[in-house]
Amino acid sequence: MADPFYRGVVFTFRGVFKGLGLQLDVVGAENIPRAGGAVLAINHTSYLDFALGGIPADMNGRRLVRFMAKDGIFKHPVGGPLMRGMHHIPVDRDAGSASFREAVNVLKSGEIVGVFPEATMSRSFEIKELKNGAVRMARAANVPLIPMIIFGGHRMLSYGVKDFSRGKPICITVGAEIPVPKGVDPDVTNAILQERLAELLDETIARYPGKEPGAWWLPARLGGSAPTPEEALAIEARRRESKPE
Repeated sequence: MADPFYRGVVFTFRGVFKGLGLQLDVVGAENIPRAGGAVLAINHTSYLDFALGGIPADMNGRRLVRFMAKDGIFKHPVGGPLMRGMHHIPVDRDAGSASFREAVNVLKSGEIVGVFPEATMSRSFEIKELKNGAVRMARAANVPLIPMIIFGGHRMLSYGVKDFSRGKPICITVGAEIPVPKGVDPDVTNAILQERLAELLDETIARYPGKEPGAWWLPARLGGSAPTPEEALAIEARRRESKPE
């Protein structure tokens, strides 16, 4: 659909990314359909994932992605007008059914919806446990479910990280469509999605340049010093406990 405001934001970010000298490496953009609805199920490690996650769809047919994001972002004085102007979909975690219905309607109208099924960013840079909303949306709208991995954005903007020095590599991998049969329990398909995202993560990191033993931005099992998934869960639990009621 014509969307001059969103197109303008995309144009602006292209210029920002060029100015930052990002080394973009995108594989599998052709797996995103050039027409019709689709759900992109994307891993989540960075505050930049919303901007980076739209790149493959833009490459393959100049398509836009409507992202689902927590409603708090829409209340931000700067981020809110941008998110609303691009017609992204707010998610109220206490009343998620309305967001689900809106996303399904958007999909049925022929648009792409981007979902971060881990819900929050991964501190271990591994794939966290997934919510099954992406699977259920794809099934309800009868559209493709497509897994995607972004790796590298967390080196720029993530928990406790803000580093916009030039030349950061960003690797993105778009996988093949995952069937979402109506007669199969969504949790079964969700387990397949989780496995596929984990495989794509390994494929993406394998081609990521400049890996060094002990790098903070590499998963622990691959020689990095990031928290293990178990350590990451413990960090999140401590942070929840420390938040005032």
